[in-house]
Amino acid sequence: MDEVKEDMEVAGDKYRSILNEEAKSTQWRHGGPPIFDKVNKLFEEGRTKEWPKGSIEETVQNAVKSWEMELSHKTSLNDFKTINPEKFRLIVNGRKGLSGEETLQLGSYNALLKNSLPKEFQYYRADEETFKSSHDAFRSAFPRGFAWEVISVYSGPPVVAYKFRHWGYFEGPFQGHAPTGEMVEFYGIGIMKVDEFMRAEDVEIYYDPAELFAGLLKGPVLTAIAETQQNKSAATSSSQHCPFSE
Repeated sequence: MDEVKEDMEVAGDKYRSILNEEAKSTQWRHGGPPIFDKVNKLFEEGRTKEWPKGSIEETVQNAVKSWEMELSHKTSLNDFKTINPEKFRLIVNGRKGLSGEETLQLGSYNALLKNSLPKEFQYYRADEETFKSSHDAFRSAFPRGFAWEVISVYSGPPVVAYKFRHWGYFEGPFQGHAPTGEMVEFYGIGIMKVDEFMRAEDVEIYYDPAELFAGLLKGPVLTAIAETQQNKSAATSSSQHCPFSE
């Protein structure tokens, strides 16, 4: 989830149309708008649904992709087009809601993976990770990105309920575990309250993190030397975007 210059030279994306309308004054985390070519390819090759253009499913899918893009790549809520900054809250698995600023500071991974389990039982310790370290860890694990699709939409605006699927190929090391090359995926439910401009006010996400970590912790534990070599290999092949934003 963090960028190299050649991946940011041209804005525009068919799944994140707001990239076609960005102002020159937009404050980008890595100096310019991201390019999602690699993860879009993964998405198109691996999706289980191809929604008709203009359908509610396509609209919701693209809205969430755009929201995730902004969260991972913009540094000021004033530049966000997909949320209502004054009302926004992110609620994950019933935990206390996070404001827009809190979510932006934590980053999507840490916001989605925080939990209250005793530390010895935590697969991932979000409190010990920064925005950058969390994005680096998952970018390393998923060099081609972490694709996201809508499986079903159960209700339309103003309260949108949907089922989603997240997947990628574990081809780089993750926190000391060797990659398996296997697909890692999980499913979840989202409930998003939007205003009259389709900007998110409340976003609730429910999913089982164990589905994700069962795949990521499956690989054997690496030695320090082997992990360094794996990290270099993953960095070479990795596209510099946010995998969580498919």
